[in-house]
Amino acid sequence: MSDGDHAADPATETFVAHRNLLFTVAYEMLGSAADAEDVLQETWLRWVQVDLAQVRDRRAYLVRITTRQSLNRLRTVKRRKEAYVGPWLPEPLLTAPDVAEDVELAESVSMALLLVLETLSPTERAVFVLREVFDVGYDEIAAAVDKSPAAVRQIAHRARRHVDARRPRRMVSPSETRAALESFRRALESGDLQGLLDVLAPEVVLLSDGGGIKQAAVRPVNGADKVARFMLGGLGRNRLPITVGPTVVNGGPALVVHLDGGLDGVLAVRVEDARITGVYYVRNPEKLSRAEAETPLTLR
Repeated sequence: MSDGDHAADPATETFVAHRNLLFTVAYEMLGSAADAEDVLQETWLRWVQVDLAQVRDRRAYLVRITTRQSLNRLRTVKRRKEAYVGPWLPEPLLTAPDVAEDVELAESVSMALLLVLETLSPTERAVFVLREVFDVGYDEIAAAVDKSPAAVRQIAHRARRHVDARRPRRMVSPSETRAALESFRRALESGDLQGLLDVLAPEVVLLSDGGGIKQAAVRPVNGADKVARFMLGGLGRNRLPITVGPTVVNGGPALVVHLDGGLDGVLAVRVEDARITGVYYVRNPEKLSRAEAETPLTLR
C-alpha cells in the first residue's frame, strides 16, 4: 500500500489540526472534559457533511460548529449542576508546561476563572471565551451565537466587566503559586495547623467537590481557621498515610493528594499577595481520570 493510501482526507486533516483549539473552546464553555469530548464528536459528525469547497475559513467554521454544540449542551449541563450534591467544580485537566507559558490561556482555564464564567449566561460565556481568550472577530462570533455584531460587542463588554470585577487584581506568576502551594503542602502533610494559617488569607474560601460519591463540605467553607481545620480534620480522620505532590492542572501549579497510595483528589488554589484566597478540592472520582493522564494536554 502506498503512502498516499494512508493520507488523511482534507476534512480529517483540518479537524485534527484544530482539535486542541476546539476542545479548549468547549471545555471553557462547559467546565467538563467529558462533555467537551462529546461536543467534539458532535462537531465532527457535522463537519464531515460540509462541502469544504464552500468554506472560506475552515478554522472559523469549526469554531462556529463547536460553539453552537456547546451552547446546546449547556442546557443539559445546567440541569445536571442544579441536581448536583454540594459545590460543583470544573473537571481538573493535567496540562502541558507550554500552557502555563501562555499567561492568558492559563488563566482562562484556571479553576478560579472557570468558576467566574459559571456566573455568566451561556451566550455571555461563549462570547467572552471566543473574544477574550481566542481573539475571534465580532463578525465570526455573531455567526456562532446567532446575534448581530453590534449585539455581540455589547455582550462582550458586559461579560468582560462582570469577569473583571471578580478576577484577581493582578496576574500571579506560577512561581508565586508554587511557593504558596509548597507551604500549604508541608503544613498539610505534617498536620501543622499554624503552618496552614500562615499561608491562608483571612478571607479564604474552600470549595470541595465530592459529587455525592466522596465526603465533602456541602457548602463553601469560609475563613482561614475553618478551612485549615477542615483540611486537617478531613484527611486526619482517615488515619491513612497521606502524600501530597506537585502537579500542573488547568494551566497552573496544583497538588495531587494520595491516601494510602490511592488518588484522593486534586487541589488547586487562587493566590493573591502571596497568600491563598481560594482552595478548590476535587474529590469526585468521576472527575479525576484526566488529572493523572499519561499525556498532559496542550490546549491550542
